[in-house]
This record gives sequence, C-alpha cells and structure tokens, in this order.
Amino acid sequence: MASQPSDYVNVLLKRSLVSPDQVTEAEELSKTNNIPLGESLVSLNYVTGEDVCRAMAEHYALDYVNLSEIKIPESVVELVPETIARENITIPLSEEGDALRVILADPMDVETVEKLRFILNRQIQIALAPRASILEAINRYYGQFDGESADSMLQEFTDTAIDFTETEDAGDGFDDDDDSNGPIVRLVHLMISEAVQLRASDIHVEPFEDRIRIRYRIDGRLVERDSPPRRLLGAILSRIKILADMDIAERRRPQDGRIKITAGGKTLDLRVSVLPTNHGQSVVMRLLDPDNIKIGIRQLGLGETDFRLFTELIKRPNGIILVTGPTGSGKTTTLYAALNAMNRPDRKIITAEDPVEYYLPGINQTEVRHDIGLDFAKIIKAMLRQAPNMILVGEMRDHETASMGIQASLTGHLVFSTLHTNDAPSAISRLTDIGVPGYLVASSVIAVLAQRLVRVICPRCKQPHKYTKEVLESAGITPEMANGAKFMKGAGCNHCNRSGYRGRIAVYEIMRLTSKIREHIFKNSTTAQIRETAMAEGMSTLFQDGILKVLNGITTIEEVFRVTKKTEQDDE
Repeated sequence: MASQPSDYVNVLLKRSLVSPDQVTEAEELSKTNNIPLGESLVSLNYVTGEDVCRAMAEHYALDYVNLSEIKIPESVVELVPETIARENITIPLSEEGDALRVILADPMDVETVEKLRFILNRQIQIALAPRASILEAINRYYGQFDGESADSMLQEFTDTAIDFTETEDAGDGFDDDDDSNGPIVRLVHLMISEAVQLRASDIHVEPFEDRIRIRYRIDGRLVERDSPPRRLLGAILSRIKILADMDIAERRRPQDGRIKITAGGKTLDLRVSVLPTNHGQSVVMRLLDPDNIKIGIRQLGLGETDFRLFTELIKRPNGIILVTGPTGSGKTTTLYAALNAMNRPDRKIITAEDPVEYYLPGINQTEVRHDIGLDFAKIIKAMLRQAPNMILVGEMRDHETASMGIQASLTGHLVFSTLHTNDAPSAISRLTDIGVPGYLVASSVIAVLAQRLVRVICPRCKQPHKYTKEVLESAGITPEMANGAKFMKGAGCNHCNRSGYRGRIAVYEIMRLTSKIREHIFKNSTTAQIRETAMAEGMSTLFQDGILKVLNGITTIEEVFRVTKKTEQDDE
C-alpha cells in the first residue's frame, strides 16, 4: 500500500531531506512496482531507511528505537518465538504492565499487531525501527541464550507447520491464495501451532451467542486465549472438519475424526470431536504426542514400594489389573508403559481400544467400531483365538465386556483394563454394580491402581516455601514430617508461563487383592470397609502419595487438594 505525501512524507519534505520532484519520481516507482512510497525513496537513494522510520515515528507520535544502542532483556526476547519474530519482522522491546511493546518497521501493519495479540494474549504497543535493523537484531538476539532458547523450543513446531501445510494442500477444498479463505487457513494453523508450542493437551473451540471462546488445556488446567470474531465460526469449523475428514454439511449429530501431522520423522495426531450445542458446534481437538507414551514405568511417578509392587504384578501370568480414574488422569500412559515393559518377542499382546490413540510397534491393536457391531466383547472373544499372553481392554463399561475380560483372565491371560471410579476400592463396587458376581471379581482381579495427575513445580523458578501451621495441619503433615521436608513453590517465569508449574506427574494408590480383601468381596462389604483393610495392609492412598510428593518438593499442597481428597482413614 503506497503512502501519500500528506502523511510522514511531509516530515521528510519539511526537513529538506527530499524535494517535491524526488517525491513525485518515487510515487511513480511506487505505483509501477506496487511497493510503499518510503521503500521507493530508499531504493532511489534519496533517503535512508532510518530517515523514513524517524519521519514515520514523528508523524504517528511513536517512539523511534536505535537497536544498536539498547540491550533487550533475555526474558523479554523469549516472550516472542523466533519463528514469529522472523515471519513478521518484529522483536519485543519491553513489558509494560500487561502489555508487550514490540518493534515494527511499519506503523500501519495492523495484521501483525493483531496476530501478536492473539498469540501472546496481551495488549500490544509498538515502537519503530528500520526493517534492516530489526532483522539484524533478530539474528543477534535469538539463538544466543544458554539452555533452551526460543528457537530450539519451537523448531519442531516450525517443522510441524510446514508438514501440516503439505497435508492440507492435498485437495482440501481451500485455496490459500484466496483472500476469503487464506486468513481462516492461517488462523487454524496458528491455533494448532500455538497449542503445540504451549504444550497443550487439548484445544477447545466453543461457540457462544456473541463470541467464540478458544481455550487450551495446559498441564490439566484450561487457559483462555484471545478469541476470533463470532462471524468466523462457520469458516473455522469447516476448515477443521476438512482436515479431520468429517462431513461439513452435518451439523445436527456429533462427529469424530483425526488429523495427522508429520514433522521430521515425528508424527503428531489430533483427535477431533464435534458436538452440536445451542449456539453452534463445539470442537475439542486432543493433541496426541507419541513421545508421551515412550516413558518407562520408573518415570511414571510411582513411589519405591508401589514401583516394586507394580513391576511384580505385570509379570503375573494371569489375572486382571484395573487402572481407574477420570478422563485425562493418565490411565492410557500408565497402561502403555506396562505394555512397553512387557513387549518382548516371546509375548503376544493384543489390545481392544476405543479409539486407538497411540500406535505401538510390536503390539496388535484393534479399534472398536460400533457402526459394524464390533464392540469390546466381540473383539475379546475373537482375540482369545489368537492365543495372546496379554490383553488390554480399553474400558470395562458394561456387563458383557467385564464378563469376557474375566473369562480371559481365568483361562490363563493377563488382562489390563480401565474403569471410571474415584479410587481403587470403589472399583470393586463398580464391577458388582454392572452385574459381575462378587466371586468372579474376587477370583480374577489381582490389583486395582487408581491415579490422578498433579502439576510439577517449575524447575527453573522453584524456591523454598514455608506453609502456615494451619495449612500443614489440614494436610495432615506433622511437625516431625515438616522438619525433614523440602517444601517448594514456583515463583513464576517465562519457562512455565508464570504459572509456577511445568509438566505433570501422577499420584497413585495400588490396592492388591489379598485374602482379607477377597473375604470382604465375598461378604459384599462396603467400599469404606475394603479401603480400611487395604490401608491396614499397607496401601497408600492418592492423598498420602500426593503429600509424599509435597514433602519431596515435587508439587504443592494446593495441587494435592485440587485433585485428591482426604478420607476418614487418612486422618487416623
């Protein structure tokens, strides 16, 4: 867009840096080559880029920054990823309250300002510097930091975005060069790239009467981001549906799909769910990173006693091991870690999953397909003819599936499965509730493992913390326990997005079915009675395991209270 002499060029004329004839000549060049007037004046060697930038700053009442005379703090530079800085020719200058001040070469570059506002979820203020100076500063500042620089953290996300574009171009119905669709394509790309950058596990696109709300689930907590206008909802939904191979015209029924991204040999899957609501279709995209399930049992977060018990249990030749917890509590990660530990050439492992989230080499995985009547029970019946050693059943959600799993365990197979219960003892009553006789539960289930995920204190900003006497008492921490504890808390830094936490770890309780617990099952005892016996025999509850991680400086009391609860036995 060519500038007119009525704006900043008048400043150049007033300062006698250019003549009217030179401006006229530059205008003709600007129209011929479709470039800004200031750029034409520089290309004709009538003024320097610094002259034009200073004139712009004076005209628009903005600050001019000489980047060679200032030093931008490392903490500020890290706020804008290198890929974003290079793509938009910008660099952050300073933080001013909740606003971020960035340096641009063009004061009228509204698109870049809006993009930064969306990515960083901050108000953006601008200062000016010549384009060449900004590029030189980007080369100077990025990549110079020790440790994990913005560039190294985001290199894989850059690769992902490139491969993502290649995937989409294979006949997706959008023309990236088209003005009406291009911005939507970039917006969806930006949304996914930012979620990956922030280590989000889910992207939520939720329509309301007057706006679209976009939220990312980061370390288990939903964080709201800047939202696009409501009028873009239809285009955003269409773009996502095309990528996930869904029916664009279907708006009344729920739909599920997948988006696969390949980046430098690494595959990232997005599991997409669309649900009709009062104000439109709500979308949740779950980001599935295969690296998340490559951890060993040792890295799961089990205490030493529970670790020895769990490794002993998964070596049993037969029986059922149940993993319980709500959606998003890390059950799949725990089960896959167990399968990976036992995945050897002399063992045959088959899974029945709904859906298959991660693909494991060397393991036979079968996906439930309700549309053709292929449910868990039918898959289990068929897989037993395949002579497996170990079986994973995604979830025991009904009597038929549970009965088939129990039959498999009683005929010499080790069966892993999940249940949605609050704790380990509740799994027994859950199985009897869906119609499994108590004697079958007692004879087949060998252990129940319950788990939750707590956030880990950020390693870069963690510092010693002192809790009040009241808080310690509410957590059941005695003065003797507190004396040897390493209480920590995160101060908040750029590495953890000022939350004080980065990453998550599981807290566990493992209930082994001993003879006394089996007697309780035969007697149809209450869950409280089963829990009391299990604790008397050495079971640590979710709350107790969480407090142990607090004492070791891994997480905080607030996190433990957020995801677990004290039982009556915990107070004893």
